[in-house]
Amino acid sequence: MEQPLRQHFGQVEPVPTPAAAERVLVIDVRGALLRSDLGLEALFSDPGKTLRHLRDISSWRMSELGALAADAAIDYASLPYDQDVLNQALAARARSEKIYLVADSFADHAAGIASHLGFDGVVAPADLVAGAVPFERASIAHISGQSGSRRTSLKTWANALRVYQYTKNTLVFVPAVTAHQMNLSALGDALLAFLAFSACASGAYLMNDLLDLAADRQHPTKRHRALAAGTLPIAHALIAIPALWLFAVGASLCISGIFVAVLGAYLATTIAYSLVLKRKMLVDVVTLAGLYSLRIIAGAVAVGVVLSEWLLMFSLFVFTSLALIKRFSELSMRQGAGLADPSNRDYKISDLSVIAAMAAASGMNAVIVFSLYVSSSTVATLYSRPWMLWLLNPLLLYWFGRALMMAHRREMPDDPILYTFRDGASRITVAAMICIMLAAI
Repeated sequence: MEQPLRQHFGQVEPVPTPAAAERVLVIDVRGALLRSDLGLEALFSDPGKTLRHLRDISSWRMSELGALAADAAIDYASLPYDQDVLNQALAARARSEKIYLVADSFADHAAGIASHLGFDGVVAPADLVAGAVPFERASIAHISGQSGSRRTSLKTWANALRVYQYTKNTLVFVPAVTAHQMNLSALGDALLAFLAFSACASGAYLMNDLLDLAADRQHPTKRHRALAAGTLPIAHALIAIPALWLFAVGASLCISGIFVAVLGAYLATTIAYSLVLKRKMLVDVVTLAGLYSLRIIAGAVAVGVVLSEWLLMFSLFVFTSLALIKRFSELSMRQGAGLADPSNRDYKISDLSVIAAMAAASGMNAVIVFSLYVSSSTVATLYSRPWMLWLLNPLLLYWFGRALMMAHRREMPDDPILYTFRDGASRITVAAMICIMLAAI
């Protein structure tokens, strides 16, 4: 018991164990020790294998799903245990008490958890009530599921739904702004598009976190995500995902059928990315850039303006650069932490120099496309002072260069777009670019 508990609590002083324990601590697996559902943890321990098996299941009977969960392989060391309960177990062991888990299902998995933590065994609820061996003549202390019950806070939901990522969905407003369609009707449709994409994206984030549970728990920062940490139950996420997508469809129907098709393409691409594409080298980068560009396309459809090919080309190069910087930041972080190559991405730490060169090249191509746009005849019809747009070039060069430098110094988190909103110099640069564009109108 002492050695496994040191993995969670650090060094403890050994305590002599008496010949016979007079006190016993029993802990419910469900709702007390484990901050998750053991059956669902088993199903999502290897989601690819689970999905393959589900194709062969003739009906969705609970018995078949239960058998699938019982046979699944779980990494017991990475499960989200309740630290308060583990502290009580440590105190009980220091008092030379025996510790048993109480499990009403998935006894083999419960036994694996008990073995990993160094507990004395697993008992069924009926044996606990009947006082059967090993509880005869023992004084029992019980940590039940009732004492471990939790309510998911709004902050936890906000983090799980990635509300802070909604800043990306403001891209749906870009076509209305660049086409100078700033009337209430256009802004109202853009706002509906923003809500639809936000709900759709939140459902996709939850699905992605479910599929990446095992990998996220091995990651130094992603292990704190709500599903990986067990602060949001898997069952709640399974209910929220279709609810969010239904809301997104409802909001889309208020705009147009074409917008529904664009949102459907976004969702299908996002699902394909979560299941397959994100594990393909460079395919994931192109897909991410495409998903960002789809937001701009959706904004144009919602407002009813013709999408400029200049804007589309510029956005593709910008978001390809940012996606590459994102991969560079992740690999650079792993290199700094002394970690191995990522298991859920088709990249190696030795690829850092190539990824950095591609990110810089894509960013410079975006600046070239913008320069060609400013030189075109299209600008004269939209801006009264088009020469002012040339002032954006040095700001774009600075912004791309700063993002690359910060990533190289490992001072940028995983997402460069979020970094833009949090970094003071980047916020000033973006604000200056907005002021120049408004002054050029």
